Amino acid sequence: MNYLRRLQIERPVLFWVLTLLAFWLAFRLLLMVAAMLLGPFALPGWAPLVLVLVVLVVIARRQQRR
Repeated sequence: MNYLRRLQIERPVLFWVLTLLAFWLAFRLLLMVAAMLLGPFALPGWAPLVLVLVVLVVIARRQQRR
């Protein structure tokens, strides 16, 4: 954790590029897993995206209540 804090202070552009890349990769991984889980149900192609977004909204609302 100290490494990330130091990187954020010393090289903020690199820190934010790495952070955005990590979020993008995590989102793509979630979409892939959702597509694999929903694949056998013959749902439209946008269904995994909706599932991932709904799960993220539910998580955010639960964290807001605390």
